[in-house]
Amino acid sequence: MQIGVNVPNFGPGTDPGVLRQWAQTLEGLGFDLLMVSDHVAVTPDVAEQYPAPFYEPFTTLAWLAGITSRVRLGTTVLIVPYRHPLLVARMAANLNQLSGGRLVLGVGVGWARQEFAALGVPFAQRGRLTDEHLQAIRAAWADDGDYQAGDIPIWVGGNSDAGQRRAVRLGDAWHPLRFTLDWYSGALDRLTEAADAQGRPVPALAPRIILRITDAPLPEPGRLAGEGSLDQVLDDIETLRRLGADTVVLDPFGGDPAETRHPQVAWQALAAIAANRGRNAGPGTRTERP
Repeated sequence: MQIGVNVPNFGPGTDPGVLRQWAQTLEGLGFDLLMVSDHVAVTPDVAEQYPAPFYEPFTTLAWLAGITSRVRLGTTVLIVPYRHPLLVARMAANLNQLSGGRLVLGVGVGWARQEFAALGVPFAQRGRLTDEHLQAIRAAWADDGDYQAGDIPIWVGGNSDAGQRRAVRLGDAWHPLRFTLDWYSGALDRLTEAADAQGRPVPALAPRIILRITDAPLPEPGRLAGEGSLDQVLDDIETLRRLGADTVVLDPFGGDPAETRHPQVAWQALAAIAANRGRNAGPGTRTERP
């Protein structure tokens, strides 16, 4: 199983130098994947959680590709309705080429109503638009050799039943975000049911969990996967591996934009994970889903 990290590409403490440090730190610690988020217009509903500066993901990853050599690069998640699908197909294909085949395209439908309005995209149609755009992206990659997309995996985000159905129909992996392990276990059953209903295979599993290490263990009822003592977090990662996850993405951003001024806190937590990740499964180890 591979382990990735969601890097804050926004907030008052983020600038090109900090992003460079993030990339060098993750690659130096041996993590497998570096991912960033997506917003285009930092409208008030976006700014409340993810304030400016907000670095556009394709631009950011293209730059980070040039200062890294091994770590994979991805989006968690690209809001599909915000851009014309042929533009996404082109940018993703070019970034994959320029990075030496390291791109993972995580996608989602979006949530920020004001941002949709600012971009002139109908919020109520975001699910349908996402489906249509993903189909167009795949068609461009398949039919036009000029794109030369290579093998770009599409991870479909979304914890809802609709997100699961979309992952089965249009994705290479299902990419749920922040959950309890009890919820996740039940969600896997629903994912299998969705795949059976469509007569398609169950997609790969690539969950994203919070990373918040506490001094003492947290009580289990309601505890999010990835928060608690170091032992609890490591056990969560191992549980996800046993449940068939091909990749687990750690998200060290707790929700307060001021955190971006002190990335060292996140780096220390990630260093602890990196130092202990071989306790159960070694770096880069892949396991088959049961």
